[in-house]
Amino acid sequence: MKWILTTRGAQHLRTRVPSRGSGAQRTRAVLPTRRDLNPTTGKTRSGVAKAGGNPNQHARGFSACFASASGRSRFVSMAAAGATMEKPLLAQTDLGTPLYDQVKDTTDKVVPSLKELLGELNAELTALEESVGGSGGVSWETLVVPLEKIVDRLGKTWSVVTHLKAVCDTKALRDAVEEVQPEQVAFSLRLSQSEPLYRGFKAIREGAEWNGLSEARQRIVLENLRDAELAGVALQGEEKEKFNAIQQELSKLSTKFSNNVLDGTKAFVKTITDKAEVDGLPASALALASQTAVSKGHEGSTAEEGPWVFTLDIPSYLPVMLHAKNRALREETYKAYLTRASEGEINNTPVITRILELRKQQANLLGYKCYADVSLAAKMATLDQANQLLEELRMASYDAAKKDMEEVKAFAKENGFDDELKHWDVNFWAERMREAKFDVNDEILRPYFPLPQVMQGLFDLVNKLFGIEVEAADGMTPIWNKDVRFFKISKDGKPQSYFYYDPYSRPEEKRGGAWMDEVVGRSKVLAPEGAEVRLPVAHMVCNQSPPIGDAPSLMTFREVETLFHEFGHALQHMLTQQEEGLVAGIRGVEWDAVELPSQFMENWCYHKRTLLGFAKHWETGEPLPDELYQKLVAAKNYRSGTMMMRQLHFACTDLGLHSDYDPAVHGTIYDFENSIADKTMILKPLPEDRFLCSFGHIFAGGYAAGYYSYKWAEVLSADAFSAFEDAGLEDDAKIADTGVRFRDTVLALGGGKAPELVFKEFRGRDPSTEPLLRHSGLTAATA
Repeated sequence: MKWILTTRGAQHLRTRVPSRGSGAQRTRAVLPTRRDLNPTTGKTRSGVAKAGGNPNQHARGFSACFASASGRSRFVSMAAAGATMEKPLLAQTDLGTPLYDQVKDTTDKVVPSLKELLGELNAELTALEESVGGSGGVSWETLVVPLEKIVDRLGKTWSVVTHLKAVCDTKALRDAVEEVQPEQVAFSLRLSQSEPLYRGFKAIREGAEWNGLSEARQRIVLENLRDAELAGVALQGEEKEKFNAIQQELSKLSTKFSNNVLDGTKAFVKTITDKAEVDGLPASALALASQTAVSKGHEGSTAEEGPWVFTLDIPSYLPVMLHAKNRALREETYKAYLTRASEGEINNTPVITRILELRKQQANLLGYKCYADVSLAAKMATLDQANQLLEELRMASYDAAKKDMEEVKAFAKENGFDDELKHWDVNFWAERMREAKFDVNDEILRPYFPLPQVMQGLFDLVNKLFGIEVEAADGMTPIWNKDVRFFKISKDGKPQSYFYYDPYSRPEEKRGGAWMDEVVGRSKVLAPEGAEVRLPVAHMVCNQSPPIGDAPSLMTFREVETLFHEFGHALQHMLTQQEEGLVAGIRGVEWDAVELPSQFMENWCYHKRTLLGFAKHWETGEPLPDELYQKLVAAKNYRSGTMMMRQLHFACTDLGLHSDYDPAVHGTIYDFENSIADKTMILKPLPEDRFLCSFGHIFAGGYAAGYYSYKWAEVLSADAFSAFEDAGLEDDAKIADTGVRFRDTVLALGGGKAPELVFKEFRGRDPSTEPLLRHSGLTAATA
């Protein structure tokens, strides 16, 4: 079936970027975008050691680079120098990057700094409103240019605090956010609901200047009109007061949800002293558990003899579920993970219930039936189109998922497991079957994926595809942790952008998952003195396995895919050529298209020359044997029906909760999720399943009524990669040509052009679901 995109018209445009902790999308103008995941030429000039040669030297070199990055920036802007010591939050480097180290060490100055900034911005907004409401008329220069400056100042400053809270959480930071958040939300609402600004944008839309505006500028105007309406600009009196009160409460609830998940994850600590209880766990998992034990006071712990400490952090949790022969340990760990933040004082059930109530009330105040309609007003898809895609994928996947489960049950029985297969057994036996079928697992592959070499391979790939060079730039800007790296991207010797990389899991202070964040956006208006344009800067944050002992971080293959995924997001931000700051990079890209570059990059992890270019044993330098590569590729679509249905369950649950759910009809949120599971899960949820209590994407992130976008964008990304397949993956010249076309469309145009038009400019046609189903092994490859 061909998947057709339709342009939805002016009301569908969007530039305002979603809030990290916003409970609703209307107040997102002032916050940068975060993209979450719950995932060969030798020409590059990167400072990361190249693959080959002495691998131990590579590991030491990478660590040495880490150490060199810990100093403060040598390039603090003179304009900010006065604020550096008194209010470091309001200072920045010449790159426009924050003084993270000083802000982290002076959290007592966060609140007064933010209050001072909000006071200044309120005054600037008042002046702007008076200006556009005067008799001199409205123009781009008098309205949008000053508005971009206001939006940028708050977005950059607020994101410093929320970023630090995500990567080095402390009570002081939590308290600061809690104290200032009401004022920040109030300003966001004032900005989004400003009637003078709304009338100003209408005047531009209806005036003589309109036809002379670029496509990007027209999108900015149209989306601001629409977003103002979604923000309640037309509401008056009690309705506006109610809308704003709801938004304040939603923001607090979103923050509380996120805090509860972090606290609930940290609350589980399992200490084991009996060696028999950890039977089956690989050496890497035991080494990590021992390292964790040492950090918690068990100074004599060793990987061989213990004691071992396990947590719900993914690098600790997954090995237990996949490898522990101790069934009771698997059950305890599984149930603890599934019930995070669902009991006692750390209980997100009432938080979720209230969030859903408030979102529906806001939607009704705006004249919409449900919150999903509000959310999708700013996306590519309509609610019907999103549901249609999910159902098409479900129909193509359900039988395969059912077969997957039957095969696992049969395999377990053949190998002496006579009990009923429970939820905590499925992944254990599925992993045993995978090993039996393909003779490959993460522990066999880990030694071939040391982080320094994987990074080098990634940098070589983007050099080959997009003609860019990546090099270490540690020391150019302050960082928040000694393990954080800083890099520069150049093209033809000219700097294009920069990015931070925070690789390792730190469960005591850093939230789980992986994400990309905007630090500085590309903008001509905000260009530093003497420069043509301000260059973009990104964060890239992962939670992969940390180094253990003398070894570098040895990555699972999924961690490799996650790194490539997040770098895809970062590339769209960093390689944009759009100079209108409000639609540059990831800004202004409809939410259901923004996963295209990230999921596109994951495909290259299975490309033979790309993978073998960096997959070398960390101790011997031996390349990944071809036999192992073939097994890895063969295992790519192992249980693909199950994996597809899992994501469809999340997406259908999300859309259903925000469109159809009615407590009077459907009961609790868990009753409703179970009704969805009847169509999306082969093994039905446990009665105590409280997954929703940790579903941060939709209750503490930007994916409310938008989780479907992962699959929507995966259709686009699979089809985009098929353009490289059509060109011939081994034809370097054609690959380079196709890569430049991808760079100059998908990565360069940002939100200045509708994504369906950007895709057609790259691909030459509308997208199709066929490549996704083919890549997933759910349909026969077409001729």
